[in-house]
Amino acid sequence: MLVAAAVCPCPPLLVPEVAAGAAPELDAARAACADALGVLAAARPDRLVVVGPAPEAGPETYPAGTRGSFRGFGVELDVCLGPDEASDEVPDGTARPGAELPYGLAVGAWLLRRTGWADAPVEGLGVGEHLPAERCAALGRDAAARAPRVALLVLGDASACRTLKAPGYLDERAAPFDAAAGRALGTADVAALAALDAGLARELKVSGRAPWQVLAGAAEGTALTGALLYEDAPYGVGYVAAVWS
Repeated sequence: MLVAAAVCPCPPLLVPEVAAGAAPELDAARAACADALGVLAAARPDRLVVVGPAPEAGPETYPAGTRGSFRGFGVELDVCLGPDEASDEVPDGTARPGAELPYGLAVGAWLLRRTGWADAPVEGLGVGEHLPAERCAALGRDAAARAPRVALLVLGDASACRTLKAPGYLDERAAPFDAAAGRALGTADVAALAALDAGLARELKVSGRAPWQVLAGAAEGTALTGALLYEDAPYGVGYVAAVWS
C-alpha cells in the first residue's frame, strides 16, 4: 500500500557539479527535494520505488545497485541506486546487467545519496513518454502492492516550453498545462493526474507525465493528502516538488 510519495524535478542541473557556477539558482529546488525525502523517511516505508522518465516507453525496472553517471554532461560523477553494490543475479524483467540508469533516475539516486537514504530497500522504474495512461496506472497499482508500506520517489519535469529561450521554445499552452499539473500534484488529485493529455505532454516536452500517472495509479483508494513545496520555471522549464502523505 502506498503510504507516502515525493515528487521532485529531475534536471541534471539539480546536481551542483553539473550546474557549476549556476548551482545557486536551484538551491530552493534542492531544499524542497530534501524536505520531500524527509517526508518519505518519516513514513517508515518497507520499500521505496523510484519512478522516473526513460528514453524508451518501457517499463524497465532497475534493481538496487544499478549505476548511473553524469559523465555525459561533462562531469566525472557516478551514482548508484540504493546501496553501492550490484548483484550478478538480475530478476526476470529487470534491466540488463550493465544497464545504466536513465538521467532522471540518476538524479533520483543522487538525491537519495545526498540525503543519506537508508530507510528502506530501493528499486527503480523507468517509464517513457509514449506509455499510455492506463498502463502507467497499472504499474502504479503493482508498485503499491509490492510491500505493506510502499513509498514512491517520483521524478519528472513539467513543460520545456515556458519561454522563448526554453529548450522547446515558447508554447502558449505550456503555462496552463503546468498550472493544472501543479494543482493536481499539490492536492493529491488522482483523477486530475490520470486525465493529463499524453499527446499534449509530448508536444510540450513534459518528462513527468508518465511518472506522475504511475503515482496516480499507486494512490488509488488511499486517503493521501498533498502539499506543494516548490513550483517555478527556471530556464523556461517547469519544475514541481510536492509530497503526498
